[in-house]
This record gives sequence, C-alpha cells and structure tokens, in this order.
Amino acid sequence: QVQLVESGGGLVQPGGSLRLSCAASGSIFKSLRMAWYRQVPGKERDLVATITQGGSTYYADAMKGRFTISRDNAKNTVYLQMNSLQPEDTAVYCCNARPAVQRYWGQGTQVTVST
Repeated sequence: QVQLVESGGGLVQPGGSLRLSCAASGSIFKSLRMAWYRQVPGKERDLVATITQGGSTYYADAMKGRFTISRDNAKNTVYLQMNSLQPEDTAVYCCNARPAVQRYWGQGTQVTVST
C-alpha cells in the first residue's frame, strides 16, 4: 500500500516560485514512475510532469522551462520546483504514480498565483 502526502503549496505572486513535495510511504515507491498532476475546480485533472524510476523526466508543454520534477528515492519523496508562476498555474497539485492509481490519490496542495 502506498500513501502520498503533498505539501509546499501556498499563495505566491506572479513570477514567483514554489517547491512542492510528495512524501510516499511504502516500499514500492522506488519501483514506481511518478507524476505531478493539477486540477482546477470544474475541469479535468491535467498531467504536469513525470519522472521514471531512473530519473528521466517529461513535462507538459506549458511547464517546459519553468517546472522541474525530481525524486529522492532514499527519502521516498518526489519534488516539483515551480518557477515563473503565472495566475493560470493556480490549481490543486497532486502526485501519483503514472499511470495514476485511484487509491493512491491524496489531498493535494493548493497553489494560488495572484497579486
């Protein structure tokens, strides 16, 4: 069983930065390809970025050059460094495996980009 707990969200001004963390319990974390997703109320959840077990990464087009996904397998943690944030990045950010596993969804962390 895997439990995921996201943290690091908050209110930031346009152009600012945040670093999100996703702490995972469970010994299978190291064997999972992981991803960050985000969701705005009333819209479908979107893929933000993925990272393989070995550290290869993929980014959705809107995040390329601004966001960086990383993982520390010793700490069972996945990170998302977000720079140059814009109001359209406002969403609840969640981590999960890729493909996502329904029972792994956590509460997510709210990111609000506003003046």
